[in-house]
Amino acid sequence: MGTLCPSQPAAYASLFGTFQLRTPDHHEIAITNRRARGLLAILCLAGNEAIERDFLSKLLWPGRFEAHARASLRQCLLDLGKLLAPHAPDILDVSRKSVALHPGAVLTDLAALEGVLASSDFAAAIEQLDAIGTKPILDQMDFGAAFNQWLARRGGDTERRLHAAVEAGLATLERTGDRETSARLRDAWRAHDPAAASAPVAAADGGRTRIAVLPFQSVGGRDAPDYFADGVVEELITALGQVPQLLVAGRTSSFHFRDSPLTPPEIAKALRVSHLVEGSVQRQGERLRIHIHLIDGATGFENWAQRYDGSLDGIFALQATVAQAVTSAIGNALGIAMEPPTVRGMTSSKEAYDLFLQGRALSARVFGDGVLGIAVDLLEQAVALDPQFVEAWIALAEAHQLVAVYTPCLDRAAESERMADCARTAIDLAPGSGYAHALLGVHQWTQNDIVGALDLAFKAYRLEPDNPAVCMRLGSFLLYCGRTSDAMQYVEAAIDQDPVDGRKFNLRSVGRFNMGDIDGAIEAGQRMVDLGFPSMWLAVATAASGRNDLAVEQYQQTKGLMNKIIFPPAGTDPMPPAMMDAYWHVAANGVCSGRDEDRATYCAMLDMMQTQLHDPADPSVVLPAIFMGYPERLFEAASHAITPANTLCLLSIWANVDPIRRIWQHPEFIPFAQRIGMAAAWDKYGWPDLLPSPSNRMETPSPLSN
Repeated sequence: MGTLCPSQPAAYASLFGTFQLRTPDHHEIAITNRRARGLLAILCLAGNEAIERDFLSKLLWPGRFEAHARASLRQCLLDLGKLLAPHAPDILDVSRKSVALHPGAVLTDLAALEGVLASSDFAAAIEQLDAIGTKPILDQMDFGAAFNQWLARRGGDTERRLHAAVEAGLATLERTGDRETSARLRDAWRAHDPAAASAPVAAADGGRTRIAVLPFQSVGGRDAPDYFADGVVEELITALGQVPQLLVAGRTSSFHFRDSPLTPPEIAKALRVSHLVEGSVQRQGERLRIHIHLIDGATGFENWAQRYDGSLDGIFALQATVAQAVTSAIGNALGIAMEPPTVRGMTSSKEAYDLFLQGRALSARVFGDGVLGIAVDLLEQAVALDPQFVEAWIALAEAHQLVAVYTPCLDRAAESERMADCARTAIDLAPGSGYAHALLGVHQWTQNDIVGALDLAFKAYRLEPDNPAVCMRLGSFLLYCGRTSDAMQYVEAAIDQDPVDGRKFNLRSVGRFNMGDIDGAIEAGQRMVDLGFPSMWLAVATAASGRNDLAVEQYQQTKGLMNKIIFPPAGTDPMPPAMMDAYWHVAANGVCSGRDEDRATYCAMLDMMQTQLHDPADPSVVLPAIFMGYPERLFEAASHAITPANTLCLLSIWANVDPIRRIWQHPEFIPFAQRIGMAAAWDKYGWPDLLPSPSNRMETPSPLSN
């Protein structure tokens, strides 16, 4: 932005949130033609910069022949000039080659904020940041890939420029000793648009070296169980993750390669890392021996190896020695000086630590007969022995969450409350634990406090931006609310760091589907299946592509995961094979065949199930109701209760394809969203990509044509 014109502007524009243009007496100038509104918004965001007409025509009319696009721009400019003439004449500066705003003709909220920051009027800056809140720039505006890329670049430049101005202001306040105003300004900035202010790095690494710690081998039979070796690996992942120059692959992806037949270069390529850490742990009674190797991911050659001896009494000191040695070895290999990490002394109780490792190892398996119940029992014993054991409280919270989602749990609400209690205890003991905040956010969904859930998810991200589980939670929360474009940057960041986790590809598949990228949704869905997860979303995307017979077959294949990843509704007995085949035949055809009679049959079955199940809000009702565009069944079930299990189903509401679009286009959808707390989240964090904000839905018609 250039220097503001001292004379009064002819109009005022809001760039944060939904674009609006107002007269000096605050009356809105309604512009219903979305391309005319987009044109004016582009010029306002560009400030005093002139934009070439050819570039504007490509942004606003993508896919049209050049001559047609230029003619459309020419007509749009004429119509826009006529519309603005009674309210704010001479705003536009139009030449044969470019279009701009006359300097000082329009004052935007962005320019006003930059102006008060530049003049050190920090009270006004705080007030304006509070008013802007979490609204993204040009929310709800989308004209295709070229426009979105331009807006992303402009938005990123804007946020970086604002951040620099705020940091300069904070430095000024610190020099003058005004710590109260400094704290208020810092809080106001942190509260401003967390999705932009805390944007993750998904593809770029910021110059950091990418490494992965693979599962260590256990050596020595029964005295060296896998869980202990896994514990050493997890603590090494955590410790190395503290080194600013390193980006460590997520645990799920690393452990995917246990006993893998792939070569080290193949594993490194799959994990997108340059170095691998391998090793073994030998435990005999109280004695420990750790062998560790640093492998060049490109060649598979060993760069460095070492052996360490110690005892269970000194396990944390031994882990610190190993982590610091690995860091030093990587630094030497790359010629980079790296700060040694600090390893946490988690507990003084050897017995509690052993129980914690066993419980966490079982919890990480997720699927298996009774494993999560055993994990909960072991972790409860650990925190009973040491109530200050933060990591055990977090693991116990996660185990309760997994019980609520991945087992036929009779009381999901109770499991969610137990999860929340454990997460709160962990936060009380360690306020900087981001993942504990994210888990507590899951519980807030069950309380219909979706604003609180998103607040916690963004706070979790600010605390642990490099934790892929935290990124995944934040991305999923935004997907649930229909903020797909915002969500995908966090989903992609999670996948980038943890690229072999089927659950994350589930989110990618849903996000691509919601954005209209059917091929991308199918590709991500197939990757999810390849990693061992259900193919329901793959089948739905395939059906949307018109290949209904293939989609029915893909959906039916999910019955092979029954009682493994998919569980029967709580309180029901496992179906005999013949009944399971019959049910899956009806389900697959109802969701994927595209035939109205098949959909009606399955909808009638859902009606019956909803009245007979122990949990009327069971995912086995909620998810197919969304897939088949059956809003009445969804609204009734989800209004009954939001649980950690059926929350996952809400990912799938936001596709602009039949029949799913019948959900969000239904006249009762907004009241439903208000009942469950979703609409309140839209008011704070922005309206869904597919829904215009209330101001757009109610604006006065304009003379401009579409």
